[in-house]
Amino acid sequence: MTAPHDGAVTPGATRAEPRYCDRCGEPAATGTHDGCARARALEPPRYCPACRRRLVVQVVPTGWTAHCAEHGASIG
Repeated sequence: MTAPHDGAVTPGATRAEPRYCDRCGEPAATGTHDGCARARALEPPRYCPACRRRLVVQVVPTGWTAHCAEHGASIG
C-alpha cells in the first residue's frame, strides 16, 4: 500500500504541484528523482511535498500512514 510519488494529500484536498520530493526532501524541480520514484515503490514518504517537513510515519504489516505536523495531511 503505497501512495504515488505525486505529492498526493488528504482525499478531497486540492492537488498542487509538489514543491519537494517526498523521499529525499530536495526541491522537486531539481533533477529527475528517478531513484526516489523507484525507492518509493517499496517504502513510505519521508518528507511533506508541500513544506519539506519530516513526516510522522507509521509502518504496520498491512501498509503505512504518513502525517505532516504542519498540514495535518495523511498520506497512504
